Amino acid sequence: MRRERKITLGESRDCCRQGENSPKAGFAAGFAVWPRRRTIIAAMAASVFLPIEVSDAGWLSGILKNSPKHGKPPTQFTSRKPATLAKRAASPKPHTAKLAALGPAVLKPSASKPVAAKCDSSKFRVVLDVGHTVDSEGATSARNVAEFVFNLRLAQRIEEKLKADGFPETKLLVTEGKGRPSLVKRVVAANELHADLFLSIHHDSVPNSLLENWEFEGKKSHFSDRFSGYSVFVSRDNPDFKTSLSFAELVAKEMKAQGLQYGRQYTLPIMGRYQHPLLNKETGVYSYDQLVVLKSTRMPAVLLEAGSIINRDEEIKMDSPERRDIISSAVAAAAKEFCGPHEAFLGPP
Repeated sequence: MRRERKITLGESRDCCRQGENSPKAGFAAGFAVWPRRRTIIAAMAASVFLPIEVSDAGWLSGILKNSPKHGKPPTQFTSRKPATLAKRAASPKPHTAKLAALGPAVLKPSASKPVAAKCDSSKFRVVLDVGHTVDSEGATSARNVAEFVFNLRLAQRIEEKLKADGFPETKLLVTEGKGRPSLVKRVVAANELHADLFLSIHHDSVPNSLLENWEFEGKKSHFSDRFSGYSVFVSRDNPDFKTSLSFAELVAKEMKAQGLQYGRQYTLPIMGRYQHPLLNKETGVYSYDQLVVLKSTRMPAVLLEAGSIINRDEEIKMDSPERRDIISSAVAAAAKEFCGPHEAFLGPP
């Protein structure tokens, strides 16, 4: 992702918590006397805190009926109600809290415990989110190719690999629009598709301040050969952070097993506002708490920066079928291990 554009991804509809002030004694006494009222009021209170209100089942029902069969070209899941989604993005629900600032890389106590990871791969639905859109292309590579092009090709290859390896319910999500509205669309779509796992595919860049000038095929361009490698991100504000982290660890472990190295730049002060806490120094899993697609999805969510396309040498590798095969194999291996009848241990060793 281009670092200067990615700041839009930091905007989010914030998760919320119920106020902790207890009701007055008189009300509490009456509450205990009338059990039916208590049940009704409790139900009403619970409904207030449902994550991301989704009322667009209609516009996705047609898409679901026409979902692609195995072996056919992927269907592009796009919203037919951009105005409604944009309005939601501009008008957050009143039950919100301020964004949590990035703090030290401290895992919640529960995140360090083992979690059972077992599922039926034939029914397990992975939504592969193609990062960015045709209208908002993300970063520009050292050779003037849009990040969206890299993201789409890699996501399509991962989809093929997952389906071939026993995950036929895998869905490719391609979103239209610009900026924040497109982020809301993909969250709503993933929720409506009842995804079991959300994986967003991206390719990396650096902040504009680190770019250098050069010329490629007669056109001015920019590059930075200073950093390279993949990175995996999760949000500690995701409703199922523990499972998100579990899958992120597996993806990072498989990427490393394929001989790939993770990018270490996100821990450096030179990254400025793009600096993120490193949750596992062995595999390259970072925290990106405010990212909409990671924190607002109702299912475990992971974002993969597959490699740097602003690095001239790595861009060539990322453009090759061989590298796409390596990454797709790593993701498929992680998915199979995730669904295996064993326990996945979370957090750094």
